[in-house]
Amino acid sequence: MTAPRTVAVSGAAGASDLFQLLRDGRPRTRAELAALTGLARSTVGLRVDALRELGLVEPVGESISSGGRPPSQFALAPSARLVLAADLGASHATVVVSDLTGTILARSQERRPIAEGPEPVLEAVVTSSTQLLKGLDRDLDDVLAIGIGLPGPVEHDTGRAINPPIMPGWDGFDVPEWIDRHLGIPALVDNDVNIMAMGEHRLAFRDVEHLLFVKVATGVGSGIISGGVLQRGAQGSAGDIGHVRLPRGAGVVCTCGNTGCLEAMASGPAIARQLREAGVEVETGQQVVDLVRAGDVDAIRAVRQAGRDIGEVLTVCVSLLNPSVIVLGGSMAQVGEHLLAGVREVVYTGSLPLATEHLSIVQSVAAQDAAVIGASVLAIDSALSPAGIDALLAG
Repeated sequence: MTAPRTVAVSGAAGASDLFQLLRDGRPRTRAELAALTGLARSTVGLRVDALRELGLVEPVGESISSGGRPPSQFALAPSARLVLAADLGASHATVVVSDLTGTILARSQERRPIAEGPEPVLEAVVTSSTQLLKGLDRDLDDVLAIGIGLPGPVEHDTGRAINPPIMPGWDGFDVPEWIDRHLGIPALVDNDVNIMAMGEHRLAFRDVEHLLFVKVATGVGSGIISGGVLQRGAQGSAGDIGHVRLPRGAGVVCTCGNTGCLEAMASGPAIARQLREAGVEVETGQQVVDLVRAGDVDAIRAVRQAGRDIGEVLTVCVSLLNPSVIVLGGSMAQVGEHLLAGVREVVYTGSLPLATEHLSIVQSVAAQDAAVIGASVLAIDSALSPAGIDALLAG
C-alpha cells in the first residue's frame, strides 16, 4: 500500500516550518510544539494533521499525563517515504534505497564504467532502482527524490557535469531532466567527493563544524565542510586538490593534461605505475592494496610516500581552512595506517602548532558507504526542506 505523493490540505500553511522541528525524530506533543513555536494549539493541530496526511508524521505513543487522558506525541515517520541514492564511480554504479533518516534499506552494486556515457549508465540506475523498490514491496509513488554522485566536476545548481576528464559524453548532460522523464522524481546531483564528505559528516562527525574529507582512489579530491555546511565554491570546484602541482612530480603527465599533479603521484593508478617502474608486477590500485596487506615492503614504501605527497598539499589546506578533522577515504584508504602515517608525518610537522593542536587525521568510518549515505542526505535535505514540504502540501 503506497502513500499518496502529494496532498492538498486545508489549513496547512506553515506546516513545513513545523515539520523542521520534528525532523530530528524526537517525539513531541501538540502542547510542546505550541510552546516551541508560540502558535496556538489549534493551529499546531491543523499543521500536524496536514503532515500526518502526507504520511511524514505519525503518533508514537503518549506522554505522561498530569491528569486526564495522556496527550499524544508525534514524530517523523522514517519509513513513510523513501529516497534513492546512486554512487557512480569510474568503474562502478551503486544504487540504494534509504528511509528518511538515511538508513539503507536495499542495495545494488554492479561494474558499470562511467565512460559508457550518460544514457546507458542512468538506464542502469533506473533499472536497479525499480528492482530494489519492488523487492521492498514499494514503488516510485513512495520516493521523494534521488541523490546522485558523479566522478567529476558538477555545476550543482543545474546538475550538469562540466568538462569531466574521465566521463566522455557527460559534459553538459542534463541529468535532472533525464531522471525526471524516466522516474518522475527530482534528482540532486553533485561531485562524488562532496557527497562522500556529506555522508561521513552525517554518519560519524555530525557535531564537527570543520572537516576535510580526502578521497584517494582512481583520482584524488576533497570535500570541505566549514561551519557545518558543505562548501562548493563559485563554480563547484572547491576542494579539487588532485590537480595541485608537486615539485616531486615535475614531468609526470596527469589525465588533466598538466604535469606534476598530486593525482598523477598519489592516486591508486599512480602508485601502481611507480611500482611497475621499480620492477613490481602490479596493474591496479586494488592490487597495490593487496600487496600492502600482504606486507610487501616496496608497496608499503610507495603508499607511505603517496601519503607524504598528499600531506604536502593538505598542509596548505590546514593553514587555509583550519579543520579539526581530516578524514581519508576512497579505495586506497583500505591500506590503513600506512597512508595515514605518511599524511600525518608531513601535516603535523609542516603546519603551525596552533592549527594542529586539536587536529585529528583519521580513516573513514563510513568507508564504501560514504558516497551513498551522502547522496541520500542530499536527496533527504532537499525533499524535507521547507520548500520541499510546501511543494508536497501544495499538490
